[in-house]
Amino acid sequence: MALYTDQSAVTVTVPATSANLGPGFDCLGLALDLRNTLTLTASEFILFEEQETAYTVTINGVDAAKVPADRTNLALEAAEVVFRLTGRRPAAAELRVHNCIPVGSGLGSSSSAIVGGLVAANALVNGGLSDQALLRLAVEMEGHPDNVAPALLGGLVLGVLPDAESGPEQLVVRRMPPPRLMAVVVMPDFLFLTAEARAVLPRQVSRADAIFNTSRLGLLLHALLINDFSCLRVAMGDRLHQTQRLGIIPGAAAAYDAAYAAGALGVALSGAGPSLIAFTDGDGDLIATAMLDAFAAAGLSGRSWLLRPTADGASLTLINESAGTHSNG
Repeated sequence: MALYTDQSAVTVTVPATSANLGPGFDCLGLALDLRNTLTLTASEFILFEEQETAYTVTINGVDAAKVPADRTNLALEAAEVVFRLTGRRPAAAELRVHNCIPVGSGLGSSSSAIVGGLVAANALVNGGLSDQALLRLAVEMEGHPDNVAPALLGGLVLGVLPDAESGPEQLVVRRMPPPRLMAVVVMPDFLFLTAEARAVLPRQVSRADAIFNTSRLGLLLHALLINDFSCLRVAMGDRLHQTQRLGIIPGAAAAYDAAYAAGALGVALSGAGPSLIAFTDGDGDLIATAMLDAFAAAGLSGRSWLLRPTADGASLTLINESAGTHSNG
């Protein structure tokens, strides 16, 4: 039984993100002005239990061949979560993705798909889910908030997971304005699986290392919020994950040092890697070249981007034949 039959389409653009930023392991992320665009189109809507949605998937753009063009596409998996919650779904739908965020880069490709799918599906079926509800679903899918929160909300975002022992089971998210800096991102041509990146992490850390990271995270938030970049190199230090991961990415440690030598104010792995992110208020091209040269010396080619941190998160455009076009940033 169809719920309604007006053809509808929604387009969502979602920014790339860089997580951790050194000491903010699994809790801090920043939106960057590189965006994936996802369009979901349907012509008839039915009750969720009636049948599965027949999907058609088209992917183009950067790393398009690496993105699944079937039901295993992460954006469709996210959409299905919304359809299940709302009790309705399209009988058939077309997903078109223009990919600009490289896959497996440490720039939040999976988070962009999750957020894009959730936002698009919620709009398509008039689900009425709030940003907080969508964020909670995204965190459940991704496992932590550091990428999905800035992908949805934009800006610099601190996310704290629920802890039933110390308080209410509620995700705490605080969004802050992005820093006034250029982000230089360099991605080596190196396959670095998330499971491998997690496997090298220690099961326990010393008290000294815990103090090191908590003090740096506090200093980093201070530096980014008031745009005091004189302490950024100290603030982006880390002892929880970065040293271990830099050590197994060929050329990464040398590229990290090369970025500072070329004038970067702060450098970190972007997410789990293999990309590095360097912040500058000067010549970003010089820093990118220095990092690329370091990876080349280790036998790896690479790609680079000069990106601005952005306050804009996921942006929605709803198109309906009978109602025209409506945009909601």
